[in-house]
Formats: sequence, C-alpha cells, structure tokens
Amino acid sequence: MGSNDKGKDKDKDPESGGRVGKQQYSDLLAPLQVELNNLARWVQHHQKRVLILFEGRDTAGKGGVINAISETLNPRLCHVVALSKPTETEQAQWYFQRHVAHLPAGGNIVLMDRSWYNRAGVEKVMGYSSDEQVQRFLKQAPAFEKLLVDDGILLFKYWLTVDQAEQEQRMAERLNDPLKRWKLSPIDLEARLKYKEYGQARDAMLEATHTKHAPWTLVDFNDQRRGRLTLIRHLLDQLPDCQVPEAELAFPPLPAKPAKEKFDGPIKPIPSVKA
Repeated sequence: MGSNDKGKDKDKDPESGGRVGKQQYSDLLAPLQVELNNLARWVQHHQKRVLILFEGRDTAGKGGVINAISETLNPRLCHVVALSKPTETEQAQWYFQRHVAHLPAGGNIVLMDRSWYNRAGVEKVMGYSSDEQVQRFLKQAPAFEKLLVDDGILLFKYWLTVDQAEQEQRMAERLNDPLKRWKLSPIDLEARLKYKEYGQARDAMLEATHTKHAPWTLVDFNDQRRGRLTLIRHLLDQLPDCQVPEAELAFPPLPAKPAKEKFDGPIKPIPSVKA
C-alpha cells in the first residue's frame, strides 16, 4: 500500500488523533448503542440501579453525550435529569435533598446533566454559595455517595474536559446559531471570563471527592465526537457482559390485506406539506 493510502487510513482511524468525521462517528457509535441497549436490558432484568453524573465546563458537551447514550434507549427506563436552579423552598432544604427524588429505581438508568456538584463548581465560582457551604458540601459528598453505593447504586462520575480556545469557539457558535442560542445565558457569558477559577474549583472538588467507592473519570472533549465514543466505551467496560436473551416474539402474517386509515367523522388529517 502506498504512502498516500496510509495517510487516508490514518484519517479514518479513531486512534490517529485527528477529529472524528460525521460518517465515521455514526459508524463507530452504532455498535456502541447496540451494547447500550444490551446494558439497559441487563439493568432491567437484574433490577440494577445505574446513576451517571456528567460534569464539566459550559459547552463541554454534556448534552451531546447524554443524547448519544439515551436516544436509542427506552425512555421509560432511561431518564435524563437536568434540574433548574433551586426554588426558594429547595434553598431551605438539605442541599442533597432535591437530588434524592431523582435517584434511579430498580431497573432504571438515570443520566444527570450536572448534579449536586454544582455547589463545588458554578455556585462556588460565581459566588452563589459561601465558602462554608462549599466546604460542608466537599465533606458531605463522599459520605452521601458512599450511602448510595453501599445501597447498591452503580454510580459513575464523568468530568468532560475542554480547552478555553475550544470553549470560546463553541460559545460563539451558540451565539450565532438560532437553534443553539437557548444554550447561552448571561451567566455563561460572565463565567467564560473565569476559566482559571473554574479550573481551581474543579481541582479542589476532585481532590475532595475522588474516592475509591465513587471515583471520577476525566474524558477529553475537545473533539466532542471522539469524547462521546471514549466515554461510552469506558462506561460499557465498567459493567459486566450484559447479554440478556431477548424474548422471541411471534410475528405472523396479517390474516387479510392491510387496511388504510379511514375517517368517517367530521375531522380529517391536515394537508401534507409539499416537498
């Protein structure tokens, strides 16, 4: 094989370090999603409880990887949790209290787009929590997670890493794209100036909460497609081989010619758009 061919092969190789293309990403994601469905059946069959936390800077790619995991799974069994800011009542509760209601039941997977770790990140950096509250959180979080793990919850914590130049590019894209504009808030624009402070808060959080019973996993998300593939592969590798035989379903031919929809009442379908 000539050198030009070798170069082309390198571009197609997800291990080569270049950005993963859209078609290559789709081809690599498809078998992982089959494995994720096997995992979901295993979770349901054995009544396991899986909780996955996704943390990282703004624009790191949390929503994208959550969608890649959840889009082919049964939404009755796989739940995405993305809480808004606490209400006045929730602010008067124990900090972890509002998160407890979203923990997985048996046979369920919960994907948290941000979690209780907001207190150690955005709340600390933006001044929404006092130093005393943050320190109390860093002390309580490992104990809280130990209770979850000891009770049988399979807990995974992912931090998505992204360089500032990449973050700036993604924010600019959100600003200029009407379909992504909703992802950008005044707080995000203010927070982008505190890249160093967020890094310091992250380091303090990791030092206090990276434990044997609930370790953190850092994933490079400068290339979001590569990051999704890496994270999903890592997640699947942390769990046992999840093959659960599917029940065979009989699918005999219809006893008569397939019928068409008919509407005898006053209501008819609206006109179809012209392509």
